[in-house]
Amino acid sequence: MMPDDEAGEPIEHDATSLAFRWSAFDEMSGREVHDLLRLRNLVFVVEQACAFAEIDGHDPDAIHLRQFVGETLTGCLRMAEDGTAVRIGRIVTASHARGKGHGHDLMAEALRYAARRFADRDLVLSAQAHLGGFYERHGFVAVSDPYDEDGISHIAMHRAATHGAR
Repeated sequence: MMPDDEAGEPIEHDATSLAFRWSAFDEMSGREVHDLLRLRNLVFVVEQACAFAEIDGHDPDAIHLRQFVGETLTGCLRMAEDGTAVRIGRIVTASHARGKGHGHDLMAEALRYAARRFADRDLVLSAQAHLGGFYERHGFVAVSDPYDEDGISHIAMHRAATHGAR
């Protein structure tokens, strides 16, 4: 699954100094994988004090979106086919980048890509319950009651297929 635009070229989006890079796992260098896993571990394991198997075996089959301000990694997520839907997961923004709208920019880029690549597929994600409103602003709807995932309250969320919307 190779991320690309309709011309087959890698996607990179710049808005001022904000840039997005889509990559299949095997396309990233060792340093890029290290930086992505380091950011996820700093937030999910250290900051949230949650001991869980962050490296879960799903990264090699996913497309990864990394967000940069200059050369600094400020956010990332992964996207992978999940049955009839596409699952967005491991959505993270670095602590120093929060409160600046970068999380919304990250999700907007993910939704643009999904609209092009998976227009006929619904999107699903497992959100930390306190972030439900954030995802609702991006068209997701809660489809479950809160449930515990690794000691943190989560909700299942769904967004209907875009059918080619851009």
